[in-house]
Amino acid sequence: MVDERYARQTILPEIREDGQARLAAARVLVVGVGGLGSVTSTYLVAAGVGTVGLADFDVVSRSNLQRQVLYAEQDAGKPKVACAAARLSAINGGVRIVTHDCFVSQENAEALIAPYDIVVDGCDNYATRLALSDACARLRRPYVYGAISAFSGQVAVLCGNGGKTLRDLFGGGMPSGDAASKGVVGMTPGIVGSVQAMQVLQLVCSFGSPLVDRLWVADFLKMDSSTFDL
Repeated sequence: MVDERYARQTILPEIREDGQARLAAARVLVVGVGGLGSVTSTYLVAAGVGTVGLADFDVVSRSNLQRQVLYAEQDAGKPKVACAAARLSAINGGVRIVTHDCFVSQENAEALIAPYDIVVDGCDNYATRLALSDACARLRRPYVYGAISAFSGQVAVLCGNGGKTLRDLFGGGMPSGDAASKGVVGMTPGIVGSVQAMQVLQLVCSFGSPLVDRLWVADFLKMDSSTFDL
C-alpha cells in the first residue's frame, strides 16, 4: 500500500505504484545545497526518493537567503548540510538523508558517488563539476548537470552508460572561475532546480524523454527555451 502522501503522483500512469517503489529504492546524491540544490533536494524528498545525499562544505550566509529556500535567517553561520537535512527531514520523515560536509574534488568524488545511483550537480564552480563528471563517467552513473546565471539556465543528463560528459559539452575548454559572485534572481535556480528534479524522476521511473546527451537552455527574459543534441 503506497503512502497517501504520494497519491497525486501514483495516479499518473507514468509513475503508478511501481514507479513509487522505484523512487523509494533510489539513492540520489545532490552536490551543492545552494540555489539549485535547495530546490532539487526539496522536490526529491517530497516525491519519496528513498535516500538523498547532501554534499556541501559551506555555511549559510544572509546573502544566500534570497534564493536558497531551504534556509531561514536563524541558520546564518551554520553548516548548510546540517540545516538542509533538518528541514528536509521535517518535510518527509520517511526519506533517509545522508550528509557529507566536505568539498568535492577529483580526489574524493568517486568514493563519494559510489553508493549512489544518480548524481545531481548543484555546484557553483567548474573544478567540482568536472570532478563529478569524470567520476560519474568512470562509474557509469547518470550526472544531472545544471547551471544558472542571472535570468538563464541549462540542464543536461550526462555520463550514464558511457554517454557524453562535461568535457564533451565544453569541447575540452572548461570555463574558468565560478558562479558564486555573479548576479541571479531567485526564480532562476527555482526553475532550473525543478527541471533537474524532473530529470531524476524520469530516469528512476523510466518515463518521458529525459535530457540524456541533450542540453536544455532557457532564457527567462525572453521566456524561450531550446534543446540541443550533444
